[in-house]
Amino acid sequence: MSAAAELVGVSRALAEVRDLVSRVAPTDSSVMITGESGTGKEVVARGIHSQSARAGGPFVAVNCGAIPGELLESELFGHEKGAFTGAIQARIGRFEQAANGTLFLDEIGDMPQGMQVKLLRVLQEHTFERVGSNITLQSNVRIIAATHQDLETHAKEGKFRADLYYRLNVFPIEIPPLRERSDDVQVIAERFLEGFNKQRGTKTKVSKGCFDVLRQYHWPGNARELSNLIERLTILHPDEQVSAKHLPERWRIAASSSPEVESPRMPDFAFTEEPVVEDGSEIVLSGLTEDGIDLRSRMAEIERTLIIQALDLSDGVVAQAAKLLGLQRTTLVEKMRKQGLERSE
Repeated sequence: MSAAAELVGVSRALAEVRDLVSRVAPTDSSVMITGESGTGKEVVARGIHSQSARAGGPFVAVNCGAIPGELLESELFGHEKGAFTGAIQARIGRFEQAANGTLFLDEIGDMPQGMQVKLLRVLQEHTFERVGSNITLQSNVRIIAATHQDLETHAKEGKFRADLYYRLNVFPIEIPPLRERSDDVQVIAERFLEGFNKQRGTKTKVSKGCFDVLRQYHWPGNARELSNLIERLTILHPDEQVSAKHLPERWRIAASSSPEVESPRMPDFAFTEEPVVEDGSEIVLSGLTEDGIDLRSRMAEIERTLIIQALDLSDGVVAQAAKLLGLQRTTLVEKMRKQGLERSE
């Protein structure tokens, strides 16, 4: 996502992330960044580094899930010549490479438990040894970790070391998925478009109707998926204005209200006029009549009802209510703001 080397967006949820970044950056505290794949966790980590006192030092990124467990120790701490088969020369590890800078441990949840113990020791004592050496080296790095997993639950279940989790989770930052901040879609897409046009010398433009469709899409791949789409459009339509009809089918299916694209014909369904009752709370989903309904208004009413129920069940604690609704806390806060509900923590 090179075109988005900064936090791009206008949503309130992203503004909250920016605020957290600015607050923690001047410190040396460990940071845990959580969010779905493609939401920009490394972008946030680089933002913290660039605003810190370590900005003049290196930023070193390691994907813990991409390195075999048996090689990860050597990758992080380095090794001496002859330390193991194939170690034909000494090699410094990522901790030494990141000296006086920031070490970004991406997908920390994939780190084997044996390595978790060794990482915990480094965080506690600020020392380590290369593989095959008994010489103790000093560690002077800031650690930022990231994951798409629920490490708190994994820690409780024994799937991730609880002591390491709490050592890393000093300052958590949660990045909401793109589908829950649709206000950011056009801004991010325009930044990608500007970057790819400049890179390729193309003049691709995107119509307002096309942006309307993109805002309705659910973005399972988040900003990375958006970047891939914009890159594809600049290749296929280098000197054209892209409208909704130029989008691949799965995006066009999402175009439920765009005048630029013909909605695909949906199969006939049999509807029931029976209300949906759950835990004694009734949400009426009546059949569609010839007079029609305001679907957005009806869905907003249902959403408001469920949010209120979740807040009641959690005694007003937003974080707990978010778990009940299967949402991230920042997403629920944004929905509460739009619904005019008071926030309580």
